[in-house]
Amino acid sequence: MIKNSTPPAKSPVAAPLDSKSKKISWIRILGTLLALALLIYLIVEQGWQAVVDSLAQVSWPAFLGAFLLILLSRLATVGRWHVLLRSANVEIELRQSLRLVFAGLFSANFLPTTVGGDLVRFAGGVRLRLDTGVVAASLVMDRLVGMAGMATVLPFGLARFFSLPLAPWPSGKTLQQVALPASLARAAAWGQRQLGQLWQSLRRAVRLWISRPRQLLLAYLFTLGHMLTTFLTVWVIFQALGEPISFWWVAGLWSMGYFITLLPISINGLGVQEVALTYLFTNYGGVSLHSVLAMALLMRALPILASLPGAVFVPALLQPDKAAEKQA
Repeated sequence: MIKNSTPPAKSPVAAPLDSKSKKISWIRILGTLLALALLIYLIVEQGWQAVVDSLAQVSWPAFLGAFLLILLSRLATVGRWHVLLRSANVEIELRQSLRLVFAGLFSANFLPTTVGGDLVRFAGGVRLRLDTGVVAASLVMDRLVGMAGMATVLPFGLARFFSLPLAPWPSGKTLQQVALPASLARAAAWGQRQLGQLWQSLRRAVRLWISRPRQLLLAYLFTLGHMLTTFLTVWVIFQALGEPISFWWVAGLWSMGYFITLLPISINGLGVQEVALTYLFTNYGGVSLHSVLAMALLMRALPILASLPGAVFVPALLQPDKAAEKQA
């Protein structure tokens, strides 16, 4: 393995741990609470029983099929990051990448940041005595490849979005009538500044992998596998709910929701993802509100269930890897 005998340098991925990030953590907490409140408002407006009845329409075979697809999507993300690490000459085993990714996926459900899972993976890399700079850059590149994949199908969503007039909120009210407070708008402005900083990190990461086009292509193919299984999961759920929506509309509208969820204004996109998907699929996918709410809840629950193996790996990250200790 690549070792780093010097103390780990402060990396772009570790930045959320500094004092500056602590000052803005309240923005993510507030954003999560507000988004969840808006989601609950939509459910109440629609009626709890209607949403429960929709969830009951999903048969066990359909639920298990959706779960297996989500699990495959998670394994695809493992393959993507592992390829990036190996292409940068990091001698990490597949089982170690698997442990770190699932530990990150599990931790992301609770850490108050949109990159909480990346922090766990970075900490795991430090424990394995990997080159901290390369690990940090690989995490940035991992996100960049994922964004590039989603951007591939984004035109399908944008075409649908711009083909129709701006839709009102599902309850019949305008977006302005249910708009979040000005503090959240300020959080969005802060997010724009963060994107500028992220762009600088992306440029540094791209320089490291630009000379490895074959490995980048393989990582991109893993991303396509992740996307395909995710879109199929949503499509299967809608079919079980009796909603005949096109697969390509699912892909395009989900990608739009994905980029909205990237805004660092909630904990792991909690609430923001559900509200964004509700608005998009109801108004531009032609899906009934209760079906979209049921899908959004399932697409929150299924990834959490699929990340549960990571709970076994998180405690191990608190101790240095034994193999690494022997080589130290």
